[in-house]
Amino acid sequence: MKKKLITLLFVFTVVNVFGQITTVSNPEETNNKVSASADIFTNKVSKPVTKVPLDEALILIYDYDGTLFTFDLESETIAWTVKATDSFTEMCANGVTLLDGVLYVPFINGEIFAIDNQTGEIFWKSRLGDSKDQIILKNQTPVINNGKLFITTQSPNNNIYALNVKDGSLAWSNKLDATNNDMPVLFFDNKVFTQSASNVYSFDANTGKLLNQKSFEGVISGKPVTDGETIFIANEKNVVYALSPDKLDVLWEFKFDENQNNVREHIFAKDKKVYFAAQGPEVSSIYAVDSKAGTQLWKTDFKEDNIAYIIEESDNVWGYTRKGKLFQIDLTNGEIAFEVKLTTRPISNLEFATDDESLFYFSDAALIQFEFKTKDENEMYLRTSIKDDAYSAFVKLIR
Repeated sequence: MKKKLITLLFVFTVVNVFGQITTVSNPEETNNKVSASADIFTNKVSKPVTKVPLDEALILIYDYDGTLFTFDLESETIAWTVKATDSFTEMCANGVTLLDGVLYVPFINGEIFAIDNQTGEIFWKSRLGDSKDQIILKNQTPVINNGKLFITTQSPNNNIYALNVKDGSLAWSNKLDATNNDMPVLFFDNKVFTQSASNVYSFDANTGKLLNQKSFEGVISGKPVTDGETIFIANEKNVVYALSPDKLDVLWEFKFDENQNNVREHIFAKDKKVYFAAQGPEVSSIYAVDSKAGTQLWKTDFKEDNIAYIIEESDNVWGYTRKGKLFQIDLTNGEIAFEVKLTTRPISNLEFATDDESLFYFSDAALIQFEFKTKDENEMYLRTSIKDDAYSAFVKLIR
């Protein structure tokens, strides 16, 4: 490794519910180029996390200006609003995880909140680093398993963290080699897998011990996913790798069109197949690849339009393009089953209603409910201000 990995942060500060402060430092690391302030960890507990009933009338909106709130779909009113501590939060850039009625929310300034879905009451706040004007958490959706929350940070922090879900305290952390750690991690087989520049790592989920690290030519920019046996991850160009979960050995690599790239988070695995979207200047495509052999099963092209988002839903690939084309593709054969040009531009994920008759997304102007039969785009909540450079938001039905 280029740098020594350590089990604890160089310096971290813990603030508990009583306001006491404890500082621990490692004198052997005093010459490290990373400033101590970048690696400060703070944690304040209002009360331990408990299971909360779901208010299923609510939809969570993580607005592109960095504001988090819930909107009551029945009364058409805002139920509660939560913001990060600092004013420098002018983007969403992250996703939210809901577990047992508690919302786990990362903010770009490095803060993570655990929030009651019904009331907006905060159980605990933790902060990774102390930057007030830099993006610390980007493209992160908290991964929670076995009582721990796993997440990675950007420069100047550059760590992978495991927090105790109960109170947000630090379970373990480890330093990553590079600054561009902007994909959610994967939990599998009691290990945590993540990327950082040209490296792929696996850590013991309980202790944070580095188990394996593999370096590749070029940058690994994709989100790691699994089919329950193998790990799949893409580089920034035109290669998807299949890796063994025990040693990160390359089992196969699939090279797609050399004029396409940028798989990033547009990848998932299901039923021994890997599905991903790749972008190109003239044609972007969705691929299906056999997860055992690494051979192509089908490919669906979108000409003169890039794919902005995909998700698996009810044995279909759903998604939309940069130009606002909503589509549904059959997983078995790659045929387009549904396609419509939207009049509103999606900038968030898609959330499917439980009645299978509609879906929700956040556009650059409003929360939209799209009805499948009528193809109506109903404005459920209209923003009072518009940002021309809006590029990300996140929505989640409370269920």
